Amino acid sequence: MLHPELLARITTRRAELDELEEQLTAQLARVRAERDELAIAERVLERVSEELAGERISAAPVPG
Repeated sequence: MLHPELLARITTRRAELDELEEQLTAQLARVRAERDELAIAERVLERVSEELAGERISAAPVPG
């Protein structure tokens, strides 16, 4: 026969872990979304920097 107090403690702990799992899952989703946004921002910055560098080269006066 199961000890009622022990069973209650196990049930409580399982509920705590279920809640923690939900919190961590949500946090992981937010972290992944932010990481994806940063990767996009990095690509945009690289592209704009390359475009600006190209414009500066073509706008530079030609010696001679």
